[in-house]
Amino acid sequence: MDEQGVPQPEVIRRHSVAVRLTHWVNVVCLAMLLMSGLAIFNAHPLLYWGHTGHRGMPFLFGIGAKTEEGRAVGITRIATVDFETTGVLGVSYDGDGRALRRAFPPWLTLPSNASLALARDWHFLLAWLLVLNGALYLGFGLLSGHVRRDLLPSVKELRPRHIGAVILGHLRLRFPRGEEDRRYNVLQKLSYLVVVFGLLPVMVLSGLTMSPAVTAAVPFLFDLFGGRQSARTIHFITANLLVLFVLVHIILVLASGAFNRMRAMITGRYVIRPERTP
Repeated sequence: MDEQGVPQPEVIRRHSVAVRLTHWVNVVCLAMLLMSGLAIFNAHPLLYWGHTGHRGMPFLFGIGAKTEEGRAVGITRIATVDFETTGVLGVSYDGDGRALRRAFPPWLTLPSNASLALARDWHFLLAWLLVLNGALYLGFGLLSGHVRRDLLPSVKELRPRHIGAVILGHLRLRFPRGEEDRRYNVLQKLSYLVVVFGLLPVMVLSGLTMSPAVTAAVPFLFDLFGGRQSARTIHFITANLLVLFVLVHIILVLASGAFNRMRAMITGRYVIRPERTP
């Protein structure tokens, strides 16, 4: 407080160096993994369930194109329902307005051309970098107490009434201030735990299940995921859930004070705003 007793903002150290470094490495890895993964998917844009899958078999999800009234039409199929997605999925357009029959457009894939071998090289390299970075984060988090102290919610926080209040506050764009803003809220804690101990391990293991060399040495992965094609489908779904998490994360960062939170993840300095006066 100042001399008149008015609460003033307080600067604290929010994130450690290890958390900040691993966060930004994850950002780069996940972005490039997504782009190279989409390039791999473009080589066979159909998802199946079980051990085998090939064109002509029933599929769960697919992106393709057809010719209709002399023009290329992009089609995305989920189960047995078709959606026209021309201009986005199945059929996109280059700078000269020519139709490109690809599941995902070139600007969203790494590489932008249809090179499956290069896309796999990028994907495998980045996947192992992500695993190494995740191991460093997890090791630091467990040894330093970061996971226990900052990510595990208390019994009080897990009460439905408390979770409901936090959700309502987010919907109303009323974010914590003062003492409550010194730590993650329960939604942050639960979402980070799901990503770190749920989505990322499933994505890594399902990716390994698609490798014949790995499954030859560790065949129980087939039993874990129900087959190579099932693992591919789960891998795709998990990747999309991570994209959804990132999008929600970015939206909340922008809504709750982008400059303050970006500065905290770059320098570690975070400003605690005083609580609202009644």
